[in-house]
Amino acid sequence: MSTTNSFKRLARAVAMAAVLAGVGIGTAQAETVLITGANRGLGLGFARAYADRGWTVIATARNPDDAADLKALKTNGKDVTVEKLDVGDEASINALAVKLKGKPIDLLINNAAVNDGNGKGTTLGQFDTRFFEMEMRTNVLGPLLVSQALLPNVEASKMKKIVSITSPSAVISRPMKKETRRAHTYFYRPSKSALNMAMKILAAEVRERGVTVGIVHPGGVDTEMLRSVFDGKPQTQAQKPDDAALKIVSVIDTLTMENVDQVWGYDGKVIPW
Repeated sequence: MSTTNSFKRLARAVAMAAVLAGVGIGTAQAETVLITGANRGLGLGFARAYADRGWTVIATARNPDDAADLKALKTNGKDVTVEKLDVGDEASINALAVKLKGKPIDLLINNAAVNDGNGKGTTLGQFDTRFFEMEMRTNVLGPLLVSQALLPNVEASKMKKIVSITSPSAVISRPMKKETRRAHTYFYRPSKSALNMAMKILAAEVRERGVTVGIVHPGGVDTEMLRSVFDGKPQTQAQKPDDAALKIVSVIDTLTMENVDQVWGYDGKVIPW
């Protein structure tokens, strides 16, 4: 066999290996997702789900040093990067945007949210404006600022999706049952209703840029946030975060320009709001 033929066969073998590995010139690269509030609960579930898919995961947290579960994903061979981000702090958002400048982000998931107060300052007769302002800033303005700062990254990607996680408690027509008339609802529920409207406006504005903006609610998920509403007690009837995340990932897969002008549930059904 001639040296030339041997070289050609070797070159073909190397090229095929590169294709199979997804690293060859001209081959499709892994999709990239950025998740806010990914250090625990539903956000951590998203990080695990997309890491298992082979995606590049940019998982953000206010305190990356404390994000042990995220770091464990990375040590398990997953393509996971943990970045510092406080969605309630505009300087923090801008700093991350500068760091990620020029990096395509196929999917941005606005997941981070707060539901604070523990009953103090959030009930009738005890309203504390600090808690209201914090929840509105984190749950509404935060996703808007993150979406604005990272919009160039999303536009530079192939998928071009922004998804915000809302709550079934944001539905204005939802009956106020006795068990739901408790602390946190005065501030948290309006913040999620406002998030829905903010994302609806954003969707209309960036549509012409080819960016799809979706709103998805996870239903009841047994997270620290939900437990805080029920005196820290585990909510055994609620979904596990990893299970809920997988369902929402499937819904996100189906979101297109033609079907995002509504709020989608984790079960793939449209809900009123």
